[in-house]
Amino acid sequence: QVQLVESGGCLVPPGGSLVLSCAASGSMLSTLSMYWYRQGPGPQREIVAAITSVGRLVYSDSVKGRFAISKDNATNTAYLQMTSLKPEDTAVYYCKAALNGEIYWGQGTQVTVSS
Repeated sequence: QVQLVESGGCLVPPGGSLVLSCAASGSMLSTLSMYWYRQGPGPQREIVAAITSVGRLVYSDSVKGRFAISKDNATNTAYLQMTSLKPEDTAVYYCKAALNGEIYWGQGTQVTVSS
């Protein structure tokens, strides 16, 4: 069983920066593929970024060049660094982990980009 707890969401002005954290417990981060998703006003949850257990990085076109995903195996924490934030980045951001075919989600953290 893997538990994920996100933090770092808040209100930020357009053009600002923010770092989201996802603390994992129950398994070593080095064995997990980690993902960040977001869900805006609509029903669909959109993938934002991913980092595999071997360090391969994937980004959605909407955030490429602005967001960066990373993980610190020593602290079992994954991060999403967000820069040049836009109002359309407003959403609840979720952390997801995948291990041996099992999927785990965090509870989400709200990011609001507004002046």
